[in-house]
Amino acid sequence: MSDRLVSPKMSEEEQAIETSLRPRRLSEYIGQEKIKENLSILLEAARRRNESVDHVLLYGPPGLGKTTLCNIISVEMGVSMKTTSGPA
Repeated sequence: MSDRLVSPKMSEEEQAIETSLRPRRLSEYIGQEKIKENLSILLEAARRRNESVDHVLLYGPPGLGKTTLCNIISVEMGVSMKTTSGPA
């Protein structure tokens, strides 16, 4: 009985579905209106100066959307992002 109905690891199909559901642009991000407004100003200022975005510190417990916001910033600025994880 090696076929399991439930696995602790996500399948490739599950990962693709999860990735497709995440917002890609700031306009698609739901909630956090003040943060979205501040980030929008920051991103537009960087674009107009033709420079990179100043330092941004996002903090909080897991599951609040910090990594999603980082992905949005990278897409909005047209750059790539490498996700790392520090000690928990």
